[in-house]
Amino acid sequence: MRNLIGAALATALLTVALPAQQTAPQPPTSVPDQTGDASVPVVKINANEVSLIFTVTDRHGHYIPNLQQSDFALLDDQKAPEKVNSFHQQINLPLRVAIVIDASTSIRTRFQFEQQSAQEFLIQVLKAKSDRAFVMGFDVTPTVMQDWTNNVDALQTGIDRLRPGGGTALFDAIYTACRDKLLDAHVTEPVRKAMVLLSDGDDNQSRVHPDEAIKECERAETIIYAISTNWTPSRGKGDDVLTQMSEATGGKVFFPPSVEEVSNSFASIEEELRSQYALNYTPADFKNDGAFRPIYLYCTDRRYQVRAKKGYFAPRQ
Repeated sequence: MRNLIGAALATALLTVALPAQQTAPQPPTSVPDQTGDASVPVVKINANEVSLIFTVTDRHGHYIPNLQQSDFALLDDQKAPEKVNSFHQQINLPLRVAIVIDASTSIRTRFQFEQQSAQEFLIQVLKAKSDRAFVMGFDVTPTVMQDWTNNVDALQTGIDRLRPGGGTALFDAIYTACRDKLLDAHVTEPVRKAMVLLSDGDDNQSRVHPDEAIKECERAETIIYAISTNWTPSRGKGDDVLTQMSEATGGKVFFPPSVEEVSNSFASIEEELRSQYALNYTPADFKNDGAFRPIYLYCTDRRYQVRAKKGYFAPRQ
C-alpha cells in the first residue's frame, strides 16, 4: 500500500510540473493574491466537481498566507485529479455557520459566559450580506433556537433563549444539524460551511454513533471547530471525541484553560475562517455512486501542515 501511495504521489507531483499546453491532467497555474470582496467569482459547481477548503499552518500553528497552487499535491481516491479548475488564496467566500451549544446540566455554571462569547463571535464573523448562521442548543434533544439568517440581533436572541438542563446527546445534535440544516444550505456557488461546537464532548443520550455523525458532516461538507468546556487539567474522553470530530472534518479543537479564555478560542476560529485556501477540481475516474472518496492533500514544503477534510461522498445518480 505504501508503494502504491508513493507512486500516486509521484504522479500528482509530476502533474504539477506539466506545462499548460500538455493535455495530461494538471493543477491550475499560480494565481495572484486576491483579498478583496471579488476574490472569488461566483462559479457554478458541476456534480462531478469538488470544492476543497483548507488551512495551512507552520509547526507553531501560525497561518501561512500567499502560497501558490504549485506548492500543493493532491490525491483523490489515490489518484491525481483529472483537472484543477480554480485555486484561490485568502478567500472571501460566503459563510454558512452553525452555532451548536451544549445546554446540558453539566455546563450550567459557565453557561452565561459561553453565551456571551458566542454572541461576540457572530458580531465579528457575519459581515457580508451573503453570510448566514443558525443557532442550535442541545441537551437530550437538539433544538433550533434561530434558523438561517444574517440578522445578528436575531441570532443573539436565539442564544439568549437557551437554558441549560438535562442529559447530553452530542452525536444526535451534530448529525441533526448536518442532515437538517447544513445539507439544505447547499448552493450552486462556493461557500464555506462550518460548525462551531461548544461542549465537553461527553455524550450519555445519543442514538447516533460517533462515526455516523462524522459521516453526516462529510456529506454536508462541513468543518467542525470544537471548543472544549472541560476546564480540568487533564484531558478526558470527551476531549478525545471533540478531537476526532474536528480532525476528521478538517477543523480544529480548542482547549481554553478557563471559561474566561473561551472568547480567545472564538477569535482564533474567526481568524482561521479568513485565512483559508479554496481549490476546485474534477476528480479522475469519478462515478456518481454515493461512495466515499478519500482525499490526501499536502504542501510540498514539509515545514507546513495542511488541514483539510479526509474525504467526501460522491453524489448518487
